[in-house]
Amino acid sequence: MATMESLIGLVNKIQRACTVLGDHGGQGMSLWEALPSVAVVGGQSSGKSSVLESIVGRDFLPRGSGIVTRRPLVLQLHKTQSGAEYAEFLHAPKRRFTDFAAVRKEISDETDRITGKTKQISNIPIHLSIYSPNVVNLTLIDLPGLTKVAVEGQSDSIVEDIENMVRSYVEKPNCIILAITPANQDIATSDAIKLAREVDPSGERTFGVLTKLDLMDKGTNATEVLEGRAYRLQHPWVGIVNRSQADINKNVDMIVARRKEREYFETSPDYGHLASKMGSEYLAKLLSQHLELVIRQRIPSIISMINKTIDELNAELDRIGRPVAADGGAQLYMILELCRAFDRVFKEHLDGGRPGGDRIYGVFDHQLPAALKKLPFDRHLSLKNVQKVVTEADGYQPHLIAPEQGYRRLIDGSITYFKGPAEASVDAVHFVLKELVRKSIAETEELKRFPSLQNDIATAANEALERFREESRKTVVRLVEMESSYLTVDFFRKLHAAPEKKPEKNGHPPGPNNDHFHDTSLARIGSNVSAYIAMVSDTLKNTIPKAVVYCQVREAKRSLLTHFYAQVGRKE
Repeated sequence: MATMESLIGLVNKIQRACTVLGDHGGQGMSLWEALPSVAVVGGQSSGKSSVLESIVGRDFLPRGSGIVTRRPLVLQLHKTQSGAEYAEFLHAPKRRFTDFAAVRKEISDETDRITGKTKQISNIPIHLSIYSPNVVNLTLIDLPGLTKVAVEGQSDSIVEDIENMVRSYVEKPNCIILAITPANQDIATSDAIKLAREVDPSGERTFGVLTKLDLMDKGTNATEVLEGRAYRLQHPWVGIVNRSQADINKNVDMIVARRKEREYFETSPDYGHLASKMGSEYLAKLLSQHLELVIRQRIPSIISMINKTIDELNAELDRIGRPVAADGGAQLYMILELCRAFDRVFKEHLDGGRPGGDRIYGVFDHQLPAALKKLPFDRHLSLKNVQKVVTEADGYQPHLIAPEQGYRRLIDGSITYFKGPAEASVDAVHFVLKELVRKSIAETEELKRFPSLQNDIATAANEALERFREESRKTVVRLVEMESSYLTVDFFRKLHAAPEKKPEKNGHPPGPNNDHFHDTSLARIGSNVSAYIAMVSDTLKNTIPKAVVYCQVREAKRSLLTHFYAQVGRKE
């Protein structure tokens, strides 16, 4: 029994949590509907309220003539081990009611708050939880009584409105129907049984309850109904003897009323043989046992629905933001967690999980080679410029064998052109990284509710990227200058080993005495320098991307917010 109570109690708590979530944004209502509950259905004045009060053991529902229940009442019973009985309303979570007369008044006031002091109805439920050692764990839904005609003060559609409202509950496959029928009424005309038969033809979800057995005409009884011969259900019929109006007027205690009910069945010549399966106490236990059976059968689907709802709620929390702690240490931890969330998104862009990182490869694969091809080497190594540079390098004394100084000046001048594409690659990657920072901040869901932190992260990230760019710029310029500072020796050895030109027809080889150089010699020098520069270009085409990635991309992945973390840690 303890296992059963804890299982149903757990479902009660889940239903209550789902209701709170449903009132604050809509999440959780699908789970609430998936959990089993008991809907109390019957005509007006059929004794529904008395049955509920008998199950609870407290007099707490509004009474009167005509339509009294004008809003659904979701009643959750929680069995406690000991202590005082009390009630809580979902719409007044900070109030605990120990006076059940105040509970009755609160139900009336809350009903009037929505419907006004009229006889109109509303489908907005009132949620009430009762904690008591005298109840079983159970969720009951008290619905407006079915009626056949509209009375004064009600709309013409009231009959249809009430039926549609009741149907909206009992049509759900997880709803257990408690069909209340007065014993002094022909079962064939029962509104509750008629509706239950329509939505539950097999009777698997329907429990029949006969009320007012003590008010039947003398000489008549309801044994045919209670024994299932007049109208068979898959579950046994249960007879109930409600408090009389005189008992209600005298405020007869519900515990005393339960005892009188037991005595009635035990001493009744008509129902004595059924006494052990009659009465409100038996009905509550029967419903609780059946509810446990239904819950056990549906545990897998309930767990699946709970997990789905948890995922939905986590996504909703991530969207609207989780609570911010007041403690400084907790706030610092939260800031760092938000920064890490941004960092993860940023790395996903670089590593390929999100678009953007491929643009860096585009800088190396397209922009850099295209820029290298456009360098003005043809102009720099034209015959006229080669002659000018070589002649100026010789000064007043012409070279003897090869114009080494001329070669060096031509090579240095050519290599200098590589600085432009190298620095342009640094700037292009810097621009891509800045854009990825902007996109990553926008795509980090956790940051959306903290615009100031977004700005701080953007500022810190961009400052770091500037530092990385400066270091990268120094590195690629250093690579270019390294090519100038030491020329490849093999290049000169190949020049020295190259065959000399044949002498001209006049028998004189081209040399310094022939206007310093003949055009052919100048062209050869230009060609040799061009070949060397092409070799340097191929080298830089590979080393510049390595330097840029090492100095900018790698550092952005490793320590983009390192300085920011240090700054935040020093703040109060």
